[in-house]
Amino acid sequence: MAKKQDIAARHYDVILAPHITEKSTLLSEHNAVVFKVAGDATKPQIKEAVEAIYDKKVVGVNTVVTKGKTKRWKGKPYKRTDQKKAIVTLADGDMIDITSGI
Repeated sequence: MAKKQDIAARHYDVILAPHITEKSTLLSEHNAVVFKVAGDATKPQIKEAVEAIYDKKVVGVNTVVTKGKTKRWKGKPYKRTDQKKAIVTLADGDMIDITSGI
């Protein structure tokens, strides 16, 4: 039983949160969902985590790394953190409702 909990915890470390924007909402019409993922997460790990958490069949995973901007605050420069997003394409007929929790 403890082994199953370890696997679930690992999956929740890979997928951090859903990424809800106008563009990601338009992608949902094409069976795609966008998630914020850990910076060191690989495509197979993301696929395995989505299939384990949501119990849906994943067809493909595309990743995008958004580099953090350099900004200034009170005259001093700082850098926003980099973000990694995963665009997960689901099989036909599968759908994940992100607005309803897990």
